Amino acid sequence: MVNEGAGAPRSRRGSHKVVPSSDQDGTGEVSCPSNGTVEVEHIISAKLQLKKKAEHLKADLMRQFDTQVDEFMDSLIEESASLGSSHVSTVFPLSDKEKSKLRHTRPSQSQSKQFVIRRSLLDDLFEVNHIRTIYHMFIALLILFIFSTLVVDFIDEGRLVLEFDLLVYAFGQFPLVVVTWMCMFLSTLVVPYVLLSVWASVYPTSNHRALWTVLAGSLLLLYQGLCLGFLPTYVVLKNGLPPASCFILILEQVRLIMKAHSFIRENVPRVRSLERIKANSLAVPQFTQYIYFLFAPTLIYRDNYPQNPCIRWGYVATKFSQVLGCLFYAYYIFVRLCIPQFRSISMQLFDLRAMVLCVFNSILPGVLVLFLAFFAFLHCWLNAFAEMLRFGDRMFYKDWWNSTSFANYYRTWNVVVHDWLYYYVYRDFLWMTQKRFRAAAMLVVFTVSAVVHEYVLAICFGFFYPVMFCLFMCFGMVFNFVLNDRRKGPIWNMIMWTALFLGQGVLICLYSQEWYAQRFCPIQEPSFLDLLKPRSWTCTPQTNTAVDAH
Repeated sequence: MVNEGAGAPRSRRGSHKVVPSSDQDGTGEVSCPSNGTVEVEHIISAKLQLKKKAEHLKADLMRQFDTQVDEFMDSLIEESASLGSSHVSTVFPLSDKEKSKLRHTRPSQSQSKQFVIRRSLLDDLFEVNHIRTIYHMFIALLILFIFSTLVVDFIDEGRLVLEFDLLVYAFGQFPLVVVTWMCMFLSTLVVPYVLLSVWASVYPTSNHRALWTVLAGSLLLLYQGLCLGFLPTYVVLKNGLPPASCFILILEQVRLIMKAHSFIRENVPRVRSLERIKANSLAVPQFTQYIYFLFAPTLIYRDNYPQNPCIRWGYVATKFSQVLGCLFYAYYIFVRLCIPQFRSISMQLFDLRAMVLCVFNSILPGVLVLFLAFFAFLHCWLNAFAEMLRFGDRMFYKDWWNSTSFANYYRTWNVVVHDWLYYYVYRDFLWMTQKRFRAAAMLVVFTVSAVVHEYVLAICFGFFYPVMFCLFMCFGMVFNFVLNDRRKGPIWNMIMWTALFLGQGVLICLYSQEWYAQRFCPIQEPSFLDLLKPRSWTCTPQTNTAVDAH
């Protein structure tokens, strides 16, 4: 139906005669072409206008629907939290003084992390054919990497070379890694739980509560500093473990420290709030709950988590096979894109031209390694363990690829670590300062994250080159405030991706250059200044030695 108000011509009683339009030309006479051109143009114009209105209406409806769904989920979470808190209050009736102490001891339960049953975002997206095609494209690229490697080896060697020497080197001394990890895990399993249990049994009836608290806290810090802090680092440096083995131990070291802190941080306020109740053993979680938490894919302790009804072992096998595939994918990326480039660069003088070419040539392998690390660990590895434990909340990441600001990217890239930093660093800092220094709290979060990242890379690579620290503390802080949540639109998403690609190129380039410089230009007895100064800045072809380095 054509809108009559638009001046569209009408037909009468089936007649095909066109009624003259009210449009006039410059002479004031009515113009009406006999071939029906005006009628067709008006119909097309009306259809286009109707289509535009439908598109606008669709966009408005989708926005309203998203808003209503978000509000419904928020209210549902709040109601579940209030039901949980009311249940606790009926089991443990608290006095007004104890309730006041609980409110001042930690943030309210309604403001804490809420776990609900939900799938990972990629599991939902992979059910869409268009998104699954992108996954197939990455698999096709892996097949091409394998094929090109076999062809090049056949041309160079005259035979098919099926040796994975780089993987064998990277995961060297693996039995030592397993033994060290067992010591770390068993100590984390026993020491924090025993300390909390002993302190909880003595604290309510003791006349020296502050002394017992300081003593237990000091023992916990001593344990974390020696057993979890010093022991893995000493094993790595003493035995010269290769990079992959180092990453396993050091990342597990950081994870267990964060787990132990969360367990103590969540349970100490509960013990203090229930100090007058005789059954204080109820305030300490069961040992099985603590064991479950050590394996659960979260860094926030809860006595219970929402669980799925069954375990899909086929899903678990698929995720672990994808992790293995990502491992071989990374191997072929380094073999085809990184090692040939950096071996030749290591024989050249360090100058600006070589530096710029190196950074741009490293963007592609850097981005691929970024995608692989995200997919292998945050999606496959965590989902596999979550499935085996029937852990219901699979939101280990959000749609970070749609971020239009670095502030949103930091929140959505790794939700597991972000939650720990937010609740135990940012929120606790605000609580201690009575919410006076929000900018300082954000600075503390960035500093902690930057120091830990640089510590992991320095120990695993065997040299100090604070590229990651500078990117976090300098560019990361600037982008966090400049590219903030007020930035919307596709242009800001493109800026975010451009900066991310460039940053990955800088990381791959500088750390790879330093890795080869450390091996081509060794120093027999380095001084403290030599350990802090990048070797790639002074390594020259005249001082290179014939060292075979991976």
